[in-house]
Amino acid sequence: MQRILEPEVMDNDTEAMEYDSMDFTKVNTDFAQKVIEISPLEAKVLDVGTGTARIPILICQQRKKWEITAIDLAHSMLKIARKNVTQNNLENQIKIELRDGKNLSYLPHSFDVLISNSLIHHLPEPIPFLREIKKVVKTNGAILIRDLIRPNNEASLNEIVDKLGQDYDHHQKKLFADSLHAAFTLEEVKKLIKISGLNGLKVYQSSDIHWTAERAYNHN
Repeated sequence: MQRILEPEVMDNDTEAMEYDSMDFTKVNTDFAQKVIEISPLEAKVLDVGTGTARIPILICQQRKKWEITAIDLAHSMLKIARKNVTQNNLENQIKIELRDGKNLSYLPHSFDVLISNSLIHHLPEPIPFLREIKKVVKTNGAILIRDLIRPNNEASLNEIVDKLGQDYDHHQKKLFADSLHAAFTLEEVKKLIKISGLNGLKVYQSSDIHWTAERAYNHN
């Protein structure tokens, strides 16, 4: 099945609210736990494509000494993100910024940990983003990137949406299906990371519908 692009930036107030209302608790919690597992006890973290900041909130509830800069290109997402951070009293740990992941203006090697969940399928060309990651994370830093895997065919895609989107309304099911259409295959992801020059990442299928690229923090 060919890749069908969806908008790079979901900057619509209604869609942002729809997205925030969808129940990603399990996948977000799994992601947060993996980040904590591969990272140091104290860390300066960059979350690229934070959306409504649900993952940084889950992390900071367990890691009180972490500082997370959470960025996104969608004003509508960040508006909800700021509200979520405030409601959880985490303004001192989580900084919300409007920035483009393909053109990060941070100093080289600024972050101990770089995380990104469900961003790459939004990008027409992910290589610039992956090269920016390489620039801003420390050479011994931890990296965790995760996203959807594009199914082999329409029938498989529809089956996934029907099974996992049972509680979604029609619009939410369409958002999910569009994301699966726009996703990369595991082999495509491996090629992209190799081309980008990011070293030391383990790339693997981490669930029925997700791939993960990870690198643990090197304390040596």
